[in-house]
Amino acid sequence: MLKLSAAVLAGILFSPAGLCAQTRTLGIGHVARTDAVNAIDIDVLPDGQGLPPGSGSAVEGRAVYAARCAACHGPTGVEGPNDILVGGQASLRTARPLKTVGSFWPYATTLWDYINRAMPFAEPRSLAADDVYAVTAYVLFLNGIVTERQMLSQDTLAQVKMPNRTGFVPDDRANENLPRK
Repeated sequence: MLKLSAAVLAGILFSPAGLCAQTRTLGIGHVARTDAVNAIDIDVLPDGQGLPPGSGSAVEGRAVYAARCAACHGPTGVEGPNDILVGGQASLRTARPLKTVGSFWPYATTLWDYINRAMPFAEPRSLAADDVYAVTAYVLFLNGIVTERQMLSQDTLAQVKMPNRTGFVPDDRANENLPRK
């Protein structure tokens, strides 16, 4: 029996020739259709590009948070049992930094993106866009970043200035191989 090392096998399977040969031989796969790619292209960038229509405030977010988030993050975002969402301001330069939305998160738009993609943990992507805007507003309100009645939307969310927006060092290494939008 012919034995191939994992590296040799990976080189055969994942080389351009291997991929083409595999597709022809097995008849699997197809060229991705534009509508199929657009259906899964849900990322939101720091500048707000990719945010869908919708809106919400902390007033509306309070009920959604209580029903869908409080079991994991506590009624006020500090009780757990999972990640603490509130507090930690001015703690990042201490021996015991508390990384929360209010102390660490650099962009409100990427908070929206994370909630939209991954929350609630047991039912990711189950919240409507308006609910995601409302929960985002509520978490930002708990951290003292927005007011309770401030309406967040695709037009206003990128304007929210997070306390740690300038706390990260940009990666200025050139890499022409990375895909760019």
